[in-house]
Amino acid sequence: MILVINGHSSRNSFTAAVAEAYAQGARAAGGKVELLHLSELKFDPILHEGYRQIQPLEPDLMRAQELITACTKLVVCYPQWWGTGPALLKGFIDRVFLPGFAFKYRDNSRFWNKLLAGRSAEIWLLSDSPRIYFLFKYWNSPIEWLKTATLKFSGFDPVRVNVIGGVRFLTEDQRTQKLAMAAKAGAIAAAK
Repeated sequence: MILVINGHSSRNSFTAAVAEAYAQGARAAGGKVELLHLSELKFDPILHEGYRQIQPLEPDLMRAQELITACTKLVVCYPQWWGTGPALLKGFIDRVFLPGFAFKYRDNSRFWNKLLAGRSAEIWLLSDSPRIYFLFKYWNSPIEWLKTATLKFSGFDPVRVNVIGGVRFLTEDQRTQKLAMAAKAGAIAAAK
């Protein structure tokens, strides 16, 4: 099963359209797909006590954990805001990718067990900035916080990255082409 997450806080965004196109492409190719729009989930995005005391998960977050456990591929679509992802996506990660679910530190060791190993992931990052700007200005931080520090840390491998840059300058034809690209990627993922 492919789990697609729209990390944008608006259901009417181009990011949401990319997530939906990916899911539609995968379904059209016969894939089993679940699509989560984080803006529609009911949860407190704040991890109030850090990891010292885990707060109870809301039903939407328990379902998200079930879907992540069941998926073979996780696809996360989000916009780059202030050099990272939206607060809603960060809050979702903080609340869902918990110790004992996503990873487990080993006793008397600096190492950890990657509890979500055996799954692949794909990131679709949208930004008004061109991709080259990420590398030289942000040192790839809009991608690495999720790719390496979260997904690979939890065991997802490989983690592929797709960047749609210069979003505010895209013409309608270019937007249509990007949506077709996402649908094609979904179809390819479903065929694997």
